[in-house]
Amino acid sequence: MTIYEPIKGPSTSGHRFDQSRLWAANLSLGFEKRQERDRQVTRLTRIRHQGPLRVQRPFYPEGPEGCCHVYLLHPPGGLVSGDSLTIEAKVARDAHALVTTPAAAKLYKADSHGVAWSQDVHLTVEDGGTLEYLPQETIAFNGSRGRQSTTIDLQGNARCIGWEILALGRPASNLPFETGHLEQRFRLTLDGRPIWLERQPLDPSHKRFTGRWGQGGSTVQATLWVVGLADEPAAIGRLREQLPDNVRWAVTRRRGVVLLRYLGGERNEAWAICQQAWELLRPLLTGLDAEVPRIWLT
Repeated sequence: MTIYEPIKGPSTSGHRFDQSRLWAANLSLGFEKRQERDRQVTRLTRIRHQGPLRVQRPFYPEGPEGCCHVYLLHPPGGLVSGDSLTIEAKVARDAHALVTTPAAAKLYKADSHGVAWSQDVHLTVEDGGTLEYLPQETIAFNGSRGRQSTTIDLQGNARCIGWEILALGRPASNLPFETGHLEQRFRLTLDGRPIWLERQPLDPSHKRFTGRWGQGGSTVQATLWVVGLADEPAAIGRLREQLPDNVRWAVTRRRGVVLLRYLGGERNEAWAICQQAWELLRPLLTGLDAEVPRIWLT
């Protein structure tokens, strides 16, 4: 049985015009492996929420005993000044969940007071559990100001694959990302020990943004990570053999984390490379063929 429970917290203060403005939304999910009659099934057993963050009902496109697919819903569709989103997901021992979103997220231009937004994602996977965190891309509008933080805590032989895809500005509409400030933070730990820490500021006024030694003027970037592969060199070799042969992506490994990076100017290309990489890596990570979430096809 899934438990639906509103989160009780401090009242928000959205009707302000200074840095104390706050529209908070929280979502906390829990996945567990349950014995049901003669089979074991991953169930979404816990949902706590506050504000405009929800999930659709779980889907099982890979069969009743397969991975539990869940879609995160944020009805406003984007973040504005003062928004504060917190998303938590915990995958218990031997459970297997795939979490994605129904559409691209949008980071809108800050208001005239420059109030920032924030988004914090905290993922926990217990020993033997598997989590696939595959949100659709994020589009940052010119003038957006805010912070994205992703924390992943793994235990024992937990397995995790995920990505973050970010498009800066809207070049097709001749609206480049010329002002604003974004900050991305990643923290991945295994049994409490940090194995990947990263902080990236994105500021169009800084030389790093256009310098060849930094962003190089690129408008789209992506990072895909995977932990738990039995043979990392073989997986990297497979990616290098089968992904498009161009200089806009690269793959490496460090301390048990395989990282694929994209830096270019095409949002569709970044998505296609990440999806193809996931389709190649998933069988190596889980022993299961990739099952594309239906929401990606709509």
